[in-house]
Amino acid sequence: MHINEQELESFMIDSGLVTEKDITLARAEAEKEGALLGKVLVRKGFLSEDDLRKMQAYLLGIPFVDLKNQRLDFSVLSLIPEPVARNHNIIAFKKTNDSLEVAMLDTEDLTAIDFVKKKVGLKILPRLTDSDSMKWALMSYQKTLKAEFGDLIQEEAKSLSKVGPGVEREDVSEVELKKLAADIPVVRIVDTLLKHAIIQDASDIHIEPEEDKVLVRYRIDGILRDAMVLPKNTGSGITARIKVLSNLKLDEKRVPQDGRFKIEAGEERVSFRVSTLPVYYGEKTVMRVLREGASGFTLESLGFHGRGLEDLHSSTKVTTGMILATGPTGSGKTTTLYTMLDIVNTPDVNISTIEDPVEYQMKRVNQTQVRPEVGLTFSNGLRALVRQDPDIIMVGEIRDNETASLAINASLTGHLVFSTLHTNSAAGAIPRLLDMKVEPFLLVSTLNIVIAQRLVRRLAASKTKYFLNKEELDTLSKSVSLDRILTILKEEKIVDKKAKFEEVPFWKPIPSKDSEDGYSSRIGIHEVLPVTNTIKELIMKGATANEIEEQAKTEGMMTMLEDGIFKAVQGVTTIEEVLRVISE
Repeated sequence: MHINEQELESFMIDSGLVTEKDITLARAEAEKEGALLGKVLVRKGFLSEDDLRKMQAYLLGIPFVDLKNQRLDFSVLSLIPEPVARNHNIIAFKKTNDSLEVAMLDTEDLTAIDFVKKKVGLKILPRLTDSDSMKWALMSYQKTLKAEFGDLIQEEAKSLSKVGPGVEREDVSEVELKKLAADIPVVRIVDTLLKHAIIQDASDIHIEPEEDKVLVRYRIDGILRDAMVLPKNTGSGITARIKVLSNLKLDEKRVPQDGRFKIEAGEERVSFRVSTLPVYYGEKTVMRVLREGASGFTLESLGFHGRGLEDLHSSTKVTTGMILATGPTGSGKTTTLYTMLDIVNTPDVNISTIEDPVEYQMKRVNQTQVRPEVGLTFSNGLRALVRQDPDIIMVGEIRDNETASLAINASLTGHLVFSTLHTNSAAGAIPRLLDMKVEPFLLVSTLNIVIAQRLVRRLAASKTKYFLNKEELDTLSKSVSLDRILTILKEEKIVDKKAKFEEVPFWKPIPSKDSEDGYSSRIGIHEVLPVTNTIKELIMKGATANEIEEQAKTEGMMTMLEDGIFKAVQGVTTIEEVLRVISE
């Protein structure tokens, strides 16, 4: 089914969506390239892709369907496997006795239509839809799967045969525990718990035995949430199953154990770092969820912007020195460093890392896992790395004087070194390194840039705008300079040049069925401190972290709090969320 270009052109003009002038320009370009007029209009920004689809649907006589916010029947939705739906943008949404209505972005994708026809054995009725509807429908797979997994776990927990009284004894044999770990309901419960956590995008899974139940909690977007409650009799089996997967000692319940295992989840590999700990009612298990592969991240998508983004890109162009990321555990430091490594990961350089644990896997990067039990510590590993002819080195964390000294020496001898440090601010990294007995003259010769960061929850699509009243402005002004933030907002063209702070909009979350608290995923707030000549002079004079930070601010650095307020104005997050994270 092809559309007559003249009909489309006339319809566009009549609709008023595109001016005759724009169509004339696009027509000339389309004729020159041998391209379709609609495609050229979309490419030049004269028309949105969704508006074009609606026009095409009208002219072809194909119904246009809007699936947004509709509850899709999972039995119909699942007639098309999710990978096929995602790859071909085709959604099954309505079924009768002899036909199936499918929503598509391209109704001429005959391969997809033929596949679905053969699979379901029904007449296929294509309908055009827009990209927002397609995104909603594809998310519906995940939402429905969450519910399915929750039901499955509860069913398996009920069907799990009650184990004998011996399993709670400390002297239970390894043979009994192995048998328990292989019980089909236990295996299914653990498998679905893991998949459920991946779908929920959880960073950690907590399995906590209590007096009369087992509580499962997921850390999602940095907040620990109750996921489900399981019967008490499932606890020993779940712990045993996880120990089997992690190669831990099944019959050792008196001391903590650490392990690791991997699973395939769709097309990605996910690692789980396991920690067990004896508690009053049994053993608590915590699993860190580590998605392998850092591809797809950019500094912009992580939340960097403006001057800080420019400074980071400049720092990746040098071949020696040190780049540090600071912040507490779980603040995204490793993700930031790997994103920067991805930028410098070219065929003409040798990159080696020493980490604990190896969180991402990256092609053309030689990654080494710290193993203290055999003497492979950060310091020993770093000594070995410098003998491997590296151009770029990443040290997972600078924890002690020896590692700090080795990292400094590596950067002095012609290497670019990436590492992390536990400090509260970017400026705080400098006195921390000096406390580790790093000489000031060596520090100013090697340190290129310091990043400090936290993760804040990102607002979901449903949110409401509001303005701060005088009392709220006075309270906020005690924490941050409003004039300084307003200047930054104007420089980055977020607000009008004549705007006053009273006219600057902020946002609040609106809870919905898709987001209980109105937030979805997380993004970084950062401060990026380039070690300039003036900063170097302050370091040599023994300046405090506050003095270094004030100088960096005069040179254009945004603090984390300022960056958080900046993102709150953009509608990315809220003031409350920024203050919560900064005060932690």
